[in-house]
Amino acid sequence: MEDTFNLMGYALRKALGVIAVLQGWGQAAGTAMLAGLAGVPQAAASSLKAALDADWDDPAARDQALAEVLGLLDRVDAFIAGQAGDQAAAAAVMTARQVRDQDIDLAGPAPALRRGVAKDRRISVEDAEMRHGRKSRSMLSGGYKRHVLRDLDTGLVPAVGITAANVPEAAVTEDITADLDAAGRHLSELHIDRAYLSSALVRDRGPDLAIFCKAWRVRNGGRFAKDQFTLDFGAGQLTCPAGVAMPFQPGKTVRFPAGTCAACPLRARCTTSSHGRSVSIHPDEALLAELRRRQQTPEGRVKLRERVAVEHALAHVGHWQGRRAHYCGIRKNLFGLRRVAVVHNLHVIARQPVTDSYQLTA
Repeated sequence: MEDTFNLMGYALRKALGVIAVLQGWGQAAGTAMLAGLAGVPQAAASSLKAALDADWDDPAARDQALAEVLGLLDRVDAFIAGQAGDQAAAAAVMTARQVRDQDIDLAGPAPALRRGVAKDRRISVEDAEMRHGRKSRSMLSGGYKRHVLRDLDTGLVPAVGITAANVPEAAVTEDITADLDAAGRHLSELHIDRAYLSSALVRDRGPDLAIFCKAWRVRNGGRFAKDQFTLDFGAGQLTCPAGVAMPFQPGKTVRFPAGTCAACPLRARCTTSSHGRSVSIHPDEALLAELRRRQQTPEGRVKLRERVAVEHALAHVGHWQGRRAHYCGIRKNLFGLRRVAVVHNLHVIARQPVTDSYQLTA
């Protein structure tokens, strides 16, 4: 991953390099020659920031360098027009323009780098599908996420998935479901990370699929939390700790009357709002309540610990595949992940005890 300056420089160097190769000049020498002819010698450098040689800690110098880079883009775009190979080079220039549009604010009196990160920011010239991601508030990632479905009985991995790093984990389950259907596999239990709770696999589950997941912790700043209210899903009724009942619907917010809350002796332990207490009901609140209840029992916690084997399988697959994407694009990286899953499965099979007269052969 590169910053805005070097990302645009890479795209411009690639555009000139395409023309250089197609015209028979050679990659390195031809790119340098064409950059000189185009009046953009800095674009031939392996690092555009190094070629610009600016004081990047000085905001004024940085803004001046940014304006210079935008000028390089316009000159390269004008130079490649009519050149042999201009159509192939135009794709690289379009990439540079995409980086410009996502990272640079052109609406002000002078071009300026945008604050923050664009929602679907492109981070690679060569791979148009790579994206920024975030594993937590403090831990960033970039590229792709791999997803592994492990059979807890056999240890085999029957399905895997790949998504861009900025795509929610829950989005992958449709592809995994398709793989399971194609293989004729059926799920009876699903042990998942909380990030998959909003997936279609959970949302559209049948009555024969049991979900096991560590529930989100319910907090309310030391006051009564939602799990201290009584939810009657059959009657569609929510009862507060003081015994006041209100109807509820999944996916809606229940608002207790302000007057009732104001006169309640438990008000100080429940809410500080002058409008009364409100409780949000999740669209799949019944499942979340079941997960919270199960987590309070020793048997439920034992069941949750079964998912540790999934983390071990993910670590094993990661050991063989490595942390870097080997290919460009989701489709090819999915192929690579499936291949590594096959290697994992062969290791699992090889560790099985030999029974009867059957012998593993080399």
